[in-house]
Amino acid sequence: MSRTMAEVNRLLKKTAGLINKDTESPFQGEFRVGVDLGTADIQTIVLDADGNPLAGFMDWANVVRDGVVVDFFGASQIVREQVRRASAKLGIQIEQVTTSFPPGTDSRISTNVIEAAGLEVAGVIDEPSSVAQLLQLDHAAVVDIGGGTTGTAIIEEGRVVRSMDDATGGRHITLTLAGHFGLPYEEAEEMKRTSKDLALCRLAAPVIAKMADIVHGHIAGHKVPAIYLTGGSCALPGFLEVFAAEFPGIEIVMPSHPLYLTPLAIATYSDVLQTREQRVG
Repeated sequence: MSRTMAEVNRLLKKTAGLINKDTESPFQGEFRVGVDLGTADIQTIVLDADGNPLAGFMDWANVVRDGVVVDFFGASQIVREQVRRASAKLGIQIEQVTTSFPPGTDSRISTNVIEAAGLEVAGVIDEPSSVAQLLQLDHAAVVDIGGGTTGTAIIEEGRVVRSMDDATGGRHITLTLAGHFGLPYEEAEEMKRTSKDLALCRLAAPVIAKMADIVHGHIAGHKVPAIYLTGGSCALPGFLEVFAAEFPGIEIVMPSHPLYLTPLAIATYSDVLQTREQRVG
């Protein structure tokens, strides 16, 4: 049974409301955990057995670059702390997590970080494929706009038949803004994340067109009727319109909170359920 976007958006809205909230909410029952090691951020999401969000923690971090962990210690420490906070919030002991990797990169890069954080790897999947499974798509493409890359998964007859990833992502939008306004990278990044000014998207239009060109290459030879977007950079006001203009005749779908779609999908992918009884006394 497929999920509607309305159902997914409901889950995303709830996830957004839980991010970095430490208020204790003791939980009893089965749960699953996903960790997304992104280029711009790291997120840990905890779901109950039915896929409903229980807790979420996120840190902006430049510890991964183009699918390669450039700060292994920093990444593992962030994961360890997020899992500690989630465990304390829910009164549980998290021992296993599912994680992901950009298409075309070595999944061991991600699993090594998880294991260094003292956790077991319950499963690993490439990022756009996790979203495809969450949405239970039959015939479409999922495009994940990451901090440094644009990744695409093509789904035919409910199965991922191709998954690719190429350089160009949100970082390149930030560099464009930094150059135009003469700002340090960090200030330009904050502007990108928080501004509602459509002028920023107009400045970034050549970068977005480059992302679209990458996706055109990824889907070449496949008759894709719809493209589903994920990744925080998609939230830039005007992004959807600029990107969609490059794909006449193809439906472009973006969730309400694209920053949290991939982490939610990674957590949902796990078929390993843990229980509150694993709590340390």
